[in-house]
Amino acid sequence: MTNEFQIVFHNMDQTAAITEAVQKRIEKLERFCDQIIFGRVVLDSPHNNHHKGKVYSVSLEVHTTVKEVRVNQDQHDNHAHEDLYVAIRDAFNAAERQLKSVDKKHRATPLSKSVESFDNEAA
Repeated sequence: MTNEFQIVFHNMDQTAAITEAVQKRIEKLERFCDQIIFGRVVLDSPHNNHHKGKVYSVSLEVHTTVKEVRVNQDQHDNHAHEDLYVAIRDAFNAAERQLKSVDKKHRATPLSKSVESFDNEAA
């Protein structure tokens, strides 16, 4: 399948290191789920709060043949997200959990239906 991912930088400079970190996480998702059609990653630095520090947000959309998975890591009070790489990791981990649940449901459904139809044909 064509796995086309768009990486968007908002209110921040694009660097090779950040792009590479996102690409590695995308590759991990693609190895895990082979039904990905396309996706979009938005990296944002919306708040420059002097008291709380700069907190990054990462939004992620992954479109599969079965379902669309969306993750929005807009946690302005999460001090761990003052590190962009931690925010990226958390967003992709959340997407991976959602894809695992979609994958489990998708795999369970055809198997149970095919077993039922096999039982009906045998009778």
